[in-house]
Amino acid sequence: MSQGSPGAWAPLDPTSGSSAPPNPFVHELHLSGLQRVKFCLLGVLLAPIRVLLAFIVLFLLWPFAWLQVAGLTEEQLQEPITGWRKTVCHNGVLGLSRLLFFLLGFLRIRVRGQRASRLEAPVLVAAPHSTFFDPIVLLPCDLPKVVSRAENLSVPVIGALLRFNQAILVSRHDPASRRRVVEEVRRRATSGGKWPQVLFFPEGTCSNKKALLKFKPGAFIAGVPVQPVLIRYPNSLDTTSWAWRGPGVLKVLWLTASQPCSIVEVEFLPVYQPSPEESKDPTLYANNVQRVMAQALGIPATECEFVGSLPVIVVGQLKVALEPRLWELGKVLQKAGLSPGYMDMGAEPGRSRMISQEAFAQQLQLSDPQTVAGAFSYFQQDAKGLVDFRNVALALAALDGGRSLEELMCLAFELFAEEQAEGPDRLLYKDGFSTILHLLLGSPRPAATTLHAELCQPGCSQGLSLCEFQNFSLHDPLYGKLFSTYLRPPHKPRSNSQIPNASSPSSPTALANGTVQAPKQKDD
Repeated sequence: MSQGSPGAWAPLDPTSGSSAPPNPFVHELHLSGLQRVKFCLLGVLLAPIRVLLAFIVLFLLWPFAWLQVAGLTEEQLQEPITGWRKTVCHNGVLGLSRLLFFLLGFLRIRVRGQRASRLEAPVLVAAPHSTFFDPIVLLPCDLPKVVSRAENLSVPVIGALLRFNQAILVSRHDPASRRRVVEEVRRRATSGGKWPQVLFFPEGTCSNKKALLKFKPGAFIAGVPVQPVLIRYPNSLDTTSWAWRGPGVLKVLWLTASQPCSIVEVEFLPVYQPSPEESKDPTLYANNVQRVMAQALGIPATECEFVGSLPVIVVGQLKVALEPRLWELGKVLQKAGLSPGYMDMGAEPGRSRMISQEAFAQQLQLSDPQTVAGAFSYFQQDAKGLVDFRNVALALAALDGGRSLEELMCLAFELFAEEQAEGPDRLLYKDGFSTILHLLLGSPRPAATTLHAELCQPGCSQGLSLCEFQNFSLHDPLYGKLFSTYLRPPHKPRSNSQIPNASSPSSPTALANGTVQAPKQKDD
């Protein structure tokens, strides 16, 4: 679990005056003095015994999981398991799983509402997904089938449990695997009750339970009715949340095991019957179910999601990084005592110059290997491990406190615009446009490419002139406000001894109402 600044939040809607909802990727656990003493005592006396016993039970699950699938061919595993294997192994795994969570301190599972049958709702969608303890929801759902990463098959015991579950496996690195998963979900969901229900965590990653992340459409592709399942941990102290920024696995496990009693509440909402439009449009279906669940939970439904390893939020047609990685580069350079003000003249406009990590270190006059590696990793590398120095020049210029937003956008255009075969004007094509947005806003390239196509005038060449790019980045009611609030370059005289501090009030972590929330390192 990565450690870093907890407070950054990109604009939800730069045109609105409302404040942004809480960052769902951050969890800070504040303990009073008395609570610290209690956790120290219970962490020494109670947690070790609980964790040890829980691991023993976890390994006891393996024989039951293995027995259910032992001797069966791949063809036989394409159908639901029945007979004595189903009776003995299913009940054994169910009982031991409940004991496992009981030993970890989950003494009570409160169940509200009524679980629908597999004919009424072939798919269950559970949210908010906030912790690795969330599989406890499998118990009141009678161990439905799950969707999991194929890489988890190699994890001891967990792999055996996934085979026992006849889980639907997806590889994040294989597009063909995703298509097979879609087909398998549709096959099981439309089997007329032959298969047990399939359980999805549609957010796809963990949050802090303060807002619902954008639902991925996988659970809704089949267009069948789904039953929303809410997961709450109504404890006085939230030790379970395992967010992008916050306590790591061991700390969450230890603190939760140190609690005398942890309570989890599972609520089954009424079955959601999709309209004809929702059945044809999984994204619309997912968004509507997300809103229903958010309303029942009393928290916001957001457009936040993970793209790769980066949390992003939707602004218009763009996806924007929740926290600007540009300012992480600024922190690295600041620790090295460098100012970016004098480093923006080494790139040729419109022409790439690929440099190695060694040349990068020489250009920036960096000597510490760790600093060099940290700064160089910010930039996208080609197959040979080289980066385009134009990217470096633009990033340094964005960190330069002496540049206005207008100057920065002109420089970005000059660096990445290309000459036309005919005519004197230079145009910014989709590759350069997406590179600029990826560097400055953290936008994934596909979304930026789509926006570029929409901005280009119909019937004209597929490039933006300087005027058109300025209209987009400076004067557009949505995107102009996005750039000005997200970047907010401080207008200070250049200095060779100081660069913009990402922890200062002038750093560009902007809220929807234009105010700035300064990030703070946990270890500062």
